[in-house]
Amino acid sequence: MSGPDDIAPPSDSSALAAEYVLGVLDAARRREVETRIARDRAFAREVAAWQVHFAPLIDEIEAVDPPLYVWPRIRSAVFGRGRRGGLFESIGFWRWLSAGAGGLAVAALAAVFVMSRPAPTPLPPAAAMVAKINLDDGRPAFLATIDLERGTMLVLPISAAIPADKVPELWLIPPGDVPHSLGVVDVSHPVSITIPPALRAVVGLKAAVAISVEPPGGSPTGQPTGPVIAKGGISAI
Repeated sequence: MSGPDDIAPPSDSSALAAEYVLGVLDAARRREVETRIARDRAFAREVAAWQVHFAPLIDEIEAVDPPLYVWPRIRSAVFGRGRRGGLFESIGFWRWLSAGAGGLAVAALAAVFVMSRPAPTPLPPAAAMVAKINLDDGRPAFLATIDLERGTMLVLPISAAIPADKVPELWLIPPGDVPHSLGVVDVSHPVSITIPPALRAVVGLKAAVAISVEPPGGSPTGQPTGPVIAKGGISAI
């Protein structure tokens, strides 16, 4: 008979992949991980597996934005002004904790540190999102993590198949607008895309993303010319 102690802990590599997907790494560590994703296909598959694992949870979470003054007060109370606090300094960590690991406990913790303290200048919230780009049968073709603070999108292939003489092209579709190309991606390895500054303002929860099949180099017209094989919405992390 097995018990909790018999469950093998994740490897360091798998744990790092999970931390990246959960958004608990600081900016420098995220850049290191994204560089590794681009070079290490096995690690990229681990990241993709964790994204698939956590993605269903996103649909079950109703977004609730705390007042902007809460996080600065907690940060100042715990770490003091001008200090860095590692994992517990990460806004991503607190968002994950409040969403999936005990919102009542986090609210109580926030109340303890907020009481009787003046409100400092609010900090802008982190803008982290994920897009699940699914085939028509519902299977994930690609997964993308979106970092609006850096203006980047990391696109990881999952199960898409493209003819050898064609390429997959990624499109952003703002509500009520035409598709805008974000560039050609790949079915064999992750691709980091820089979102054009003019489009960053329309990347949001009401926008959609899609993949079309195009000739090498991408669409010659600026609009999809081949079949759209996968599409999906954008969700907040």
